[in-house]
Amino acid sequence: MNHTPSAAVPQRSSPGASAPTTVDGPASRFSKASAAAVLVCWLLVVFDGYDLIVYGTVQSSLITETGWGLNKATAGTIGSMAFLGMMIGAIFAGRMADSWGRRRTILGCAVVFSIFTVLCAFAPNAAVFGVMRLLAGIGLGGLVPSANALVAELVPTKWRSTIATLMMSGVPIGGSIAALVGIQLIPAFGWQSMFLVAVLALVIVVPLGLKYLPETLTPVRAADKAAGQGPAKAAGKGHAVREPSGFSSLLRAPYLGVSLLFALATIATLFAWYGLGTWLPNLMQLAGYNLGSALTFALALNLGAVAGSVITAWAGTRFGPIPTAIAAAAVAAGALVVLVTGPPVTVVYLMLVLAGVGTHGTQCLIIAAVASHYPGHLRGTALGWALGTGRIGAVVAPQVGGLLLAAGMGVNSNFIAFAGAAAIAAVLLAAVGLKLKSKISTSHSPTGASNV
Repeated sequence: MNHTPSAAVPQRSSPGASAPTTVDGPASRFSKASAAAVLVCWLLVVFDGYDLIVYGTVQSSLITETGWGLNKATAGTIGSMAFLGMMIGAIFAGRMADSWGRRRTILGCAVVFSIFTVLCAFAPNAAVFGVMRLLAGIGLGGLVPSANALVAELVPTKWRSTIATLMMSGVPIGGSIAALVGIQLIPAFGWQSMFLVAVLALVIVVPLGLKYLPETLTPVRAADKAAGQGPAKAAGKGHAVREPSGFSSLLRAPYLGVSLLFALATIATLFAWYGLGTWLPNLMQLAGYNLGSALTFALALNLGAVAGSVITAWAGTRFGPIPTAIAAAAVAAGALVVLVTGPPVTVVYLMLVLAGVGTHGTQCLIIAAVASHYPGHLRGTALGWALGTGRIGAVVAPQVGGLLLAAGMGVNSNFIAFAGAAAIAAVLLAAVGLKLKSKISTSHSPTGASNV
């Protein structure tokens, strides 16, 4: 779709970092300062991924060792708490990042999720544990859209899709670390040790963020707001008027239809991805594997997702994020259907790798498409909208998985549900592609195009 960008406004960086950016566009070159900022964002996303997947690694231990009286259904409810918090965090942090600045929002979210993840280790009962996961989820959910909005403004346009996709490899890398660490730590030190790992984000990565993350948006002063001038004092002095941002702008023409389709596709994709992330170790134990083997299946899923980040980064740049996302979602659906047939263990590993490639790859590509489709003053809000509403799928998935198992429908019922969600995502993304093609063909704006 074509957009006419607002005039460029030179932006001030925070102390210790510099990156040439504009309100509605990235830097013309990928500087060392920009690379350092992207690396810090990626490290925070790694911890984000770790904190999301860590619950799946300790779920069996919580059921059997804590004495909290958990069963599969209640364990699913607790698993949903972090995703509920993520939905809240993603929706509001995206808006905050557009209004208050990317840097402050990112660092604030990182501090929140780190503190409350560490506190999970000291929870005395299931209720307190669930509340800690909810509060940690608010920080987790707010980090990703804010970080993606920042990164989109730090890199040249030609690299935007690739870098956004590669940065999201941090989620499955963090999940892979959780699976690997869990194999060693849980038997030796108990499930609590898994949550204490989050202290590393607080004492190492957050200080790096304070040093290297720039601010790419100029805060809107109260006097400017009253004068209706945004960050600019006067357009005649070479500054642009701050364009209105927020959900009211996002959910109306010309963005309404595509915004709704992006949200629905994200709901379906996150249902499949986080449903698998939450339940896979437990599902494989129910299928007869021990904890160590079950965690290696989770590792296969997350390594597939890492590979998917790289593969889809290349394919998304070559063929476009939407066509590639459709193919990735179809691959995930097909792989999960194969698991229902009870294949040999080697095929199980292969299908889980493909499921990781497809589910996480689809989500990375949706993020890249959203970041490219919307103008700068709406980018953080749009990413927050897609990821925030998409967390509905992440909230529902652990619940559905637990209820299906509690109803005695067996392991395969989960795989069928997650496969169906991936197939629905492919259909919805095809609708996005058709809608964008239709808008491009009828657009009369010759400049400022953002191709999805």
